[in-house]
Amino acid sequence: MSAHTTVVAPGARLRKLVRRRDHHGGTPKLSPLWTFVAWLATLAFFAPVAWMVLTSFHQESDAATNPPTPFASLTFDQYKLLFSRDITPFLLNSVMASVISTVLVLALAVPAAYALSIKPVEKWTDVMFFFLSTKFLPAIAALLPVYLIVKDAGMLDNVWTLIILYTAMNLPIAVWMMRSFLAEVPKEILEAAEVDGAGLPTVLLRIVAPVAMPGLAATSLICFIFSWNEFMFAVNLTATNASTAPVFLVGFITSEGLFLARLCAAATLVSLPVLIAGFAAQDKLVRGLSLGAVK
Repeated sequence: MSAHTTVVAPGARLRKLVRRRDHHGGTPKLSPLWTFVAWLATLAFFAPVAWMVLTSFHQESDAATNPPTPFASLTFDQYKLLFSRDITPFLLNSVMASVISTVLVLALAVPAAYALSIKPVEKWTDVMFFFLSTKFLPAIAALLPVYLIVKDAGMLDNVWTLIILYTAMNLPIAVWMMRSFLAEVPKEILEAAEVDGAGLPTVLLRIVAPVAMPGLAATSLICFIFSWNEFMFAVNLTATNASTAPVFLVGFITSEGLFLARLCAAATLVSLPVLIAGFAAQDKLVRGLSLGAVK
């Protein structure tokens, strides 16, 4: 009887602790001080973005005043001037380069990460170090060789040049991220699929992809942001046909001065696709970035 009591009592205490944790919400609450600090930090990070959006609705004369005039009259003139200057081709080039390069990165990174995590190849650590070593060289150091190669190939001012470069630029990051995500896929599911005779494409598309969807969302969003914000290759390898949105923003910094209100309006428009994509995938993004952090 005493032995039975010794065995059962810990389980009863554990269930009691679980019920107590569930009753109190499961996680400890922050103190009011730390809640205030968190809100203060959030507002500090958000303030420049809010100021940029507010300035985009001002006239240039109001935006250039010192000190600034936040309560100046609002207008849509800057956005009308942007579309009259035809920002649409720049946005379309950015969308095309970012979306296609992100799809290519995922198509290459998922099988590579599968081979490096679930079905490890020999000396996979050396392979991972090779991927990481490609990021050691500053991009500016590779600009001249890349420019000469692209020029000899007749691919200057071509959006496909940016797609290839963005794919190569983001692939190492995607492989590293996807390997950590795929390492969390339960091996039992994969073994059951192999017993049922599923091939590699079926395993990747119907088993691995749904389980690792948060990781895929986080990786794709990060690759999309890096491609969307890339400026150095875009400004040096394009001219008129393939210029992207970041290149368009530079046009408002001229020898005549800085068109601050118009620049803020353009920056707001350029930021919208990334904000929309991040907001749409925020739940999967949080789960994906935290996947593997806690066992």
